[in-house]
Formats: sequence, structure tokens, C-alpha cells
Amino acid sequence: MSVIARMAAVLLLAGAVPATAEEPAPAAAAQRGPRISVDPAVFDFGKAQQEKTLEKEFTVRNLGNEDLVIESVSTTCGCTVAEGYSKVIKPGSSTPMRVKLQTRTTFGRLSRSVLIKSNDPSGRSLELKVEATVERPQPAS
Repeated sequence: MSVIARMAAVLLLAGAVPATAEEPAPAAAAQRGPRISVDPAVFDFGKAQQEKTLEKEFTVRNLGNEDLVIESVSTTCGCTVAEGYSKVIKPGSSTPMRVKLQTRTTFGRLSRSVLIKSNDPSGRSLELKVEATVERPQPAS
């Protein structure tokens, strides 16, 4: 064995020289998969009259790095409808979601939710809210 080969073997056994090049430690691994977000999360229409349909457009975003799939959308009341959105949202993209709230004959504070179930790995449904204060009709004078 040559002198250089013996020195390399001694250094290798002593741990002075790594046997293979070490790969750099990965920086904080980016979370894989889709991530759902909505803007705004809550919208207050303020004062409203009975028998009106109020409408607000929300923006549903995919902040992740894989396709976001909207699996289902449900509302807490038949007086609330969510429509006009794409079922698949590419990474970094968004879709509008129109939410309509019917005041009907209710009065007072009205708060309704829209629940969006998706393939976001968190497994949680995303909730957005619409609110209004429905005023009593004024008696005719």
C-alpha cells in the first residue's frame, strides 16, 4: 500500500475525512399540498331591509403548491347560497365565490356561514361568514 493510500485510510478511520460527501441539511421543508384561504373571512352588509337579497364576492385562494380541489360547499341556512366558483384552483391562483344572503322576513342581527370542504391537508372545513342587521319595516303613516 502506498504512503498516500495508508494516510487516506488512517484519516478515514479517524473520521477526519468523510467517506462520502454529506448533503447539506434541508432548510425547513416546505409544506407540500394545497392550502386554502379566503378573503375576506367575514363580511358585514350593515343595515338591510327585509325581503332583500344581499350579495358579496369572496376570493378563495390556493396558497399551496399542489392543486386545491373544492370538494363541497354547504351553508347554515337555505337563505344563503354560494356559487360561481371553480372546483379546482391551481397553486398560487384564486377563484371568486359569490355569496347571496336573503333577508326574507327576519329582523335583527343575521349571521350565516358558508363551509368549504377541500383537499387541504389540514382536513378542516374553511368557514366564511356573512352578517347583516335587518331592520323592521316602518309603519306607513
